[in-house]
Amino acid sequence: MIQGTVIKGVGGLYTVMLDSEYNGQKTINVRGRGSFRYEKTLLLAGDRVEIECVSDGEFFCKKILERKNSLIRPPLSNLDYIFVVISSKKPAPSLFIVDKMIAIAEYNKIEPVIIVSKSDLDSEFAEEIYSIYKKSGFSTFLTSSYENEGVSEVYDFLKEITRENAPVCAFAGASGAGKSTLMNALFPTLSLKTGDLSEKIERGKNTTRHTELFPLKDLLGEGFNGYLADTPGFSLLDFERFDFFSLEDLFDTFRDFQDVTGKCKYTKCSHTKEDGCELLRLVDCGEIIKSRHDSYVELYTTLKNKPKWK
Repeated sequence: MIQGTVIKGVGGLYTVMLDSEYNGQKTINVRGRGSFRYEKTLLLAGDRVEIECVSDGEFFCKKILERKNSLIRPPLSNLDYIFVVISSKKPAPSLFIVDKMIAIAEYNKIEPVIIVSKSDLDSEFAEEIYSIYKKSGFSTFLTSSYENEGVSEVYDFLKEITRENAPVCAFAGASGAGKSTLMNALFPTLSLKTGDLSEKIERGKNTTRHTELFPLKDLLGEGFNGYLADTPGFSLLDFERFDFFSLEDLFDTFRDFQDVTGKCKYTKCSHTKEDGCELLRLVDCGEIIKSRHDSYVELYTTLKNKPKWK
């Protein structure tokens, strides 16, 4: 039986990194079985698959093994870590979008890691963002690829989490936040393309056209396992269009809120405006970061008002 991991898919043709070499090959190109199309089954980067070779030498994906998790946009599966890159300036960061990405990651049991980039452009605001997510319980890094600050700390963190395990890691963030630039600084052999930032609209030209996984042993050396992904599309997450999770799941996706469970005046407290809400008390006294609660309220309102039929 041939098994491997899908590392890239373009135009219905998928590259699979094999668990064991097959006729001297470490990777092979495969297509999905015809039944996948009728069943509306999509192969995703990160999928663990079983492969079969037909008589003419072509390879097809026979079966997709059980997924740990999967995301719609970008199309990725079996993720363990998401490195969320937030620019301190150019483009100005949206903490709401960051918190939405974190909430989706938390729901899918994916560990968010926060990287504040371009700290040289606005050091004071960069420190503020860093403090928000560090205090909220996330592994957080302050970086400047231009000045090569903080990059080695992220590199060491990656080495530590991949030394004994084999995680799939994704870099994510708004266009222009510096994902590819930071990845090039961390891993020069990647040679990812980076686009110039448009000063007029402060949005990056999205030069990443597809999701691709890079074996970490090729980037960090032998003894390091798993994959690193460059992922377009994370800035396009939309709760109105996609069912990531329900209103009932929302509270559990904010790890920094969990200590208030059972401490509010009302059993069915929404933690948005009620008298006697322990979460609101902690926000007022500065124990819970206000921007995090603001994002929670906005997500709560969106999910509450979403028609059930969508």
